[in-house]
Amino acid sequence: MPFNFCKKEGSLVWCRALAAICWLLLISGLHYWLNIRSDNRREVLLGYMPVISNIAAPLLDYASRSGSGVRFKALKFASFAEMAEALRNDQIEAAFIIAPLAIVLRQQDVDIKVVYIGNRHESTMVADKNLQVKSLDDLVGRTVAIPMRYSGHNIALLEQLEAKGLAGRVKIVEMFPPDMAAALATGRLDAYFVGEPFAATTLKTGDASVVFYAEDVWENFICNLVIIKQTMIENDPAVVETLVRGAARSGIWANEHIGDAAAVASKYWNQPVDVIKYAMDTPKSRIVFDRYIPREEELQKLADLMVQYKLSESKDVSGLIDDRFAKAVGFGNITDINSIFTKDSQ
Repeated sequence: MPFNFCKKEGSLVWCRALAAICWLLLISGLHYWLNIRSDNRREVLLGYMPVISNIAAPLLDYASRSGSGVRFKALKFASFAEMAEALRNDQIEAAFIIAPLAIVLRQQDVDIKVVYIGNRHESTMVADKNLQVKSLDDLVGRTVAIPMRYSGHNIALLEQLEAKGLAGRVKIVEMFPPDMAAALATGRLDAYFVGEPFAATTLKTGDASVVFYAEDVWENFICNLVIIKQTMIENDPAVVETLVRGAARSGIWANEHIGDAAAVASKYWNQPVDVIKYAMDTPKSRIVFDRYIPREEELQKLADLMVQYKLSESKDVSGLIDDRFAKAVGFGNITDINSIFTKDSQ
């Protein structure tokens, strides 16, 4: 019987040899799994929400799937609040996060830096088409959703309402962006202001009409930006450099290859390609991809307005920005998505 083989006289040596061979195969297999299969690559988890100002996240993930460089893995979150906590607790290393929330984190003594601005504009205010809304005056007594109170959408809306003498006359509610289209279609909302492609969803179905685009009320409007902890800059500056370079160059590539970029994003976001393409190019060329360098005066304006609208008690944004990585990005030789990591001079 096979199980009694090692008990037979003269077989002990062969059993020991067989055991040694099995052990060697096991160790070799583990070595392959841990080292060759994973390529010993540095892995960086990127937190993001599925909006076009964060399109760099899936593009970075897609472009880094193979090769020997840094592996960027895009991790989709259900809310910006969850993403902020994940960064705070070192569960992710970089966050594509809504701009005012970055200011809040910094003021809560989380030692973060803003290293990159996601593309500008790309947010849209839409309303139920049956209401025939032409301006904010038509929304008095109505309900409007924004992604969260710590958002540029909320601040821009509050500023516009105040300027028109409508402060307090429109009900503003917080709602997860993926839920907004359905809420509008079923009458639970009258309008919403959000990053694309969540507005495009109802525009394409004909359920909504445009009230205004973000750039109509706030030139160079920032929806999202990238924050990392200071310790990552100190410990891994080359990785930060690669991250920012890839993010900035991916935007330039996406702007020139909208169909291809939308196809990649669609796989990560589980959203139709045609909706993403529509959001990226309607109106044509509305989204700005080449103004990605963070500027202190822009975040200072946000902080000032946050205090004005009682979203924060402090205007302090000192030390929040590290723009050296963004300033070092060059745009030459962007040929395909894999070239976004290529170094190039300005």
